[in-house]
Amino acid sequence: MSTTENQWSSVEKEIAQVALEKARSREIETLIETVRSASASITSLDDMWRLHDFLSSKRHELDGKYDDRESVLIFVFSQLVKEGWLSLEELDGLSSDKISKLKALGRM
Repeated sequence: MSTTENQWSSVEKEIAQVALEKARSREIETLIETVRSASASITSLDDMWRLHDFLSSKRHELDGKYDDRESVLIFVFSQLVKEGWLSLEELDGLSSDKISKLKALGRM
């Protein structure tokens, strides 16, 4: 990517922050519901350790997923759209170049 492709206007930065927070909130809400359901069915120590392992894995995944550095935002958004945490419509206002890149990455 060239330098100009990595530049984000102040409006785009705001759109990006709002979109990241929406996606993160959705994913965390879903995770909380999953944990509630899983914890309600714990009947053994092995069940508890499985839940612990699952949560440890999710924590590691989430800690790295929502990277807001401008140089990687297109890739982050592409992943979030693929996973269903964001829609392209929620990124309206980004430049047409950025939207085109998101669509192209989504086809990969």
